[in-house]
Amino acid sequence: MFSIDQLHEIAKGLEMSGQRFLWVIRSPPTVKRGELFVPPDVVDLNQLLPDGFIERTNDRGFVVKKWAPQVAVLSHESVGGFVTHCGWNSVLEATRAGVPMLAWPLYAEQKLNKIVMVKEMKVALPIDAKDGKVAAEEVEKRVRQLMKSEEGNIVREFVKARKDDAARAMSEGGSSRVALAKLVESWQTTRHL
Repeated sequence: MFSIDQLHEIAKGLEMSGQRFLWVIRSPPTVKRGELFVPPDVVDLNQLLPDGFIERTNDRGFVVKKWAPQVAVLSHESVGGFVTHCGWNSVLEATRAGVPMLAWPLYAEQKLNKIVMVKEMKVALPIDAKDGKVAAEEVEKRVRQLMKSEEGNIVREFVKARKDDAARAMSEGGSSRVALAKLVESWQTTRHL
């Protein structure tokens, strides 16, 4: 989850890019000592986004509060790119849908996943943070790069080539399913010791 300052930078970058977008947004968590990091139940876009953002982008952008069915969205033919936190499930879902990605890891293994996605798999372009924050100009640059540049076209071709590989891995008998089944089996065996 992003701070309000970061949400403003994302909004400015999307607006400056001139590209169509679907943005699923959640309120930043409220933190009180001794409580869980829990986002508020009500999302007030007027408090989270720059003044007039919705009105200025309503002909090409759509902001969804809290949640959207990610697999269904990624599977829609009009989706041309996906900004991901680099969680492996999201990477597999986007790859299986043949959708090129912008890699924006937040923590832990996501940073390693970004390297694999960008340098090894070549299914994503990086989003680079400075001092833990991504500037509007970086968002604009990377969105345009993914959607309109030769580098974006190369990523698009690589992800299309990986689409069938991902579908096989996630299908019945595929490597992803087999690995998960083995993991569950090992837990069941360990539990009975």
